[in-house]
Amino acid sequence: MQSLDHLQLLAVLAIPVLFAITVHEAAHGWVASRLGDKTALMLGRVTLNPIKHIDPVGTLLVPIMTFMFTGFLFGWAKPVPVDWRNLRNPRRDMALVAIAGPSANLIMAIGWALVIQVGLVLLESSQWVALPLIYTGAAGILINVFLMVLNLLPLLPLDGGRVLSALLPPRLAYYFSRLEPFGLIILIGLLVSGLLAAILLPLVAITVDLLPGAGIVKELFFTR
Repeated sequence: MQSLDHLQLLAVLAIPVLFAITVHEAAHGWVASRLGDKTALMLGRVTLNPIKHIDPVGTLLVPIMTFMFTGFLFGWAKPVPVDWRNLRNPRRDMALVAIAGPSANLIMAIGWALVIQVGLVLLESSQWVALPLIYTGAAGILINVFLMVLNLLPLLPLDGGRVLSALLPPRLAYYFSRLEPFGLIILIGLLVSGLLAAILLPLVAITVDLLPGAGIVKELFFTR
């Protein structure tokens, strides 16, 4: 497959990024509403409208800047509000709400893998249709696997931190929760130091290998 320059990559990544963020956040709100907390539903956050989930800095400015200068895509969306007091079983249900986002990303990665397979079938007869499907599908796999792995890191306020907090004994969970105000600072420190990439990229590569279209994803994005 032909490699893409930075501007082409940004164009290919745009739709998968919007879908990945939107469905991830909507999944949090939908599961919360099913478990008793209607906060996100009442605020209009259980929706596939990306405008409701976009943070101008975290979803637009930071990802573009980090990608252009480092080749590493990093950012965040507006967190979906969840009031744990409304949940029927707060500790368990907070973990279920947290895991809903990464689960949605995994399902989307599988869906984008199927898009690649459709593109490959059409490649000989209709390249003008097939190539956009293949490139976008590969970007969709990468973005969703990356978001899934990133959010499963055991660090608050990430989803993995929420799950870990629910699994810890109450006393340890309390002390762990006190680290949350420093979570974003820790993440940025890991990003700047290069440790975040060192942690995530091997896990992302292993996960991508399990999906159809892994070879195309690696050819387009891992050999840059």
